[in-house]
Amino acid sequence: MHEDFFINLLASVFTKNIPTMQLSKYIPILEWLPKYHKADWRSDLLAGFTVGIMLIPQGMAYGLLAGVPPIYGLYAGIAPLLLYAFFGSSRHLSVGPVALVSLLILAGVSKFAKPGSMEFIQLAVTTAFIAGVIQLMLGIFKLGFLINFLSHPVISGFTSAAAFIIGFSQLKFLLDIEISRTNRIQDILAQTAVHIHETNPITFAIGLGGIIFILLLRKWRPNVPGGLITVLLGTGIVWLFRLHEHGVDVVGDIPRGLPAFTMPKLSVEIVERLFPLAMTICIISFIESLAIAKTLEARHKTYRIDANQELLALGITKIGGAFFQAFPTTGSFTRSAINEAAGARTQMSSILGAAIVGLALLFLTPLFYYLPKALLASIVVTAVIGLVDYKEAIHLWKTDRRDFLTLMTTFLITMTFGIQSGVSSGVVLSIALLIYRSSRPHVAVLGRLPETRYFRNITRFEHAIQYPDKLILRFDAPLYFGNAEFFRETLEKLVIDKGSELRYVMLDSASINDIDSTGIITLREVLRFLRARNVLFVMTSVIGPVRDMLRETGLLEEMGPENIHLNVYEAITYYEKKNGAAQVGS
Repeated sequence: MHEDFFINLLASVFTKNIPTMQLSKYIPILEWLPKYHKADWRSDLLAGFTVGIMLIPQGMAYGLLAGVPPIYGLYAGIAPLLLYAFFGSSRHLSVGPVALVSLLILAGVSKFAKPGSMEFIQLAVTTAFIAGVIQLMLGIFKLGFLINFLSHPVISGFTSAAAFIIGFSQLKFLLDIEISRTNRIQDILAQTAVHIHETNPITFAIGLGGIIFILLLRKWRPNVPGGLITVLLGTGIVWLFRLHEHGVDVVGDIPRGLPAFTMPKLSVEIVERLFPLAMTICIISFIESLAIAKTLEARHKTYRIDANQELLALGITKIGGAFFQAFPTTGSFTRSAINEAAGARTQMSSILGAAIVGLALLFLTPLFYYLPKALLASIVVTAVIGLVDYKEAIHLWKTDRRDFLTLMTTFLITMTFGIQSGVSSGVVLSIALLIYRSSRPHVAVLGRLPETRYFRNITRFEHAIQYPDKLILRFDAPLYFGNAEFFRETLEKLVIDKGSELRYVMLDSASINDIDSTGIITLREVLRFLRARNVLFVMTSVIGPVRDMLRETGLLEEMGPENIHLNVYEAITYYEKKNGAAQVGS
């Protein structure tokens, strides 16, 4: 009875007197909330409770990783979750603090302020605001497609390297030794080697025990909140045996209460400083969230993910979160998977998860005084293990060595020069690969399959018949300024190799879906080159837009309309007849 009343109350509050058909595209909660059922509530309640319980230790751990007091990780688990529930197009994505974005905050903001200081906290929150504005603008102008220019090998290499950096960065807390803030793996290892003799054995035992315990629980009882159980047990052990008096570093006092409403610290100078970091976080958070959302969408097929709406939603979560002291957030791999596995049906689970975190802030913070930081480090380490995509590296080694090289290059750059350098190099490398592949497309020499009218690549069909006086080519790309010179050089080389018997060059244009002014100039140069050798240039399978371009530029007239044919077979038949020879295939 109470459940029905609560559900009906929510539906009436958020949908009364609102034209839902128009707004639901931009506020997806208006689409699913009016259809909400009692069965949905029970599933979402369990999922929300599970995710909220998991988010409490993870939030504190990621706060520590980001260089802010652990409570700010909890703050990041309230407003962003609530806002995404309204604006997100995914029914299962769980938004909040994550390891990768937390490390980016630490690496970027520590250039301007000391981690843990009030100035650092303010700049971290302001970064969330700036990144949110960027994402919001990209969503408004529907620029979500730009993310497609980051190739999967680049993303995989970057993410795997970041996972190593995040994991090794936790040695500071696992060993309780002094390591200066850095996100370059060689610096971390060098400092660890220098200070490893200072390791606190009790702290190390707690941290290692936490990692083992969480991994065992994940394997044997995947639905059990291993992080929370580990935190409770570890905190109890430290309190019972007074281990904090033996050098074990604990969280200490955590303020009680919900985050206060505050204005982000903004100025022209601050925006200029933080903009590169904010842009990096914008890119990474969108990639991470969209990948998770698309994966979950594919499993359920009951809703559609809109990339531009996701940009809007993630932007709003960051902007709104910044007003409640939240550093940048995004979708979480682990919590989203747990959310789905626990039976979540809608984003009501996120609303309930945020409520759990809010209750913890109101009533449970004194219990975390004896929580050892080594256990928070163990939560971070176990969370990022799944980000190491070694299977993709093995797959690419077997199937595509160029993509494998791309993955490894991004991986090594990120590991050696740091997270932000890895992101920027990944973007540059993706664009460079796109340009390179576009500038050197596939060119096939065709031959006729015996007893057929079909023409195929002679390197793939060894029995394909070639003609001594004819060179038949297929160019598998638009002909534009980026590949026009490659086209001309390739064609001229093939013509020279063919020898003095050559009388026809036939270009199968079925794959040329566009041609620009440079392409037209190149075709004119090819035409002159062939005429000088007394070779006729023929084009077949020319699509409408390309034919229009040939006509409008006068090239069609120069070639002769009679030298444009529907397909290669028709062209060969035409010239064989014209020259009085027998028909092809007769």
